[in-house]
Amino acid sequence: MVKVASTFGRSGTHDYILLRATAVILATYAIFLVAFMVSVDTITYAVWTNLFANMGMKIYTMLALTAVLIHGWIGIWQVITDYVKNTGLRALVQFTVSVALIVYWLAGLLIVWPVEGV
Repeated sequence: MVKVASTFGRSGTHDYILLRATAVILATYAIFLVAFMVSVDTITYAVWTNLFANMGMKIYTMLALTAVLIHGWIGIWQVITDYVKNTGLRALVQFTVSVALIVYWLAGLLIVWPVEGV
């Protein structure tokens, strides 16, 4: 059996499950942030910093960023393999998007993790 190195999952079923799981994580993260913004009277720097200083929020944010990485990786692979027939262009676009996703994850780690409360 030939495995495609550019896919994140092991099979189509695995990719399907990963996409659904990451979508749930991203939806709950978005709902949490919206609920937080609605429930707080005034969002100040101190309120926002204290939210992200909490270890649970740091972990949840990194989980959400990991979900973005996985979801984007699988999604771009599926779209590119369906619509871009030129192998060189497909490789370039997939490489560019993959590097961007990894940079976003690393930037999130470097931005969120050192946050301390005010």
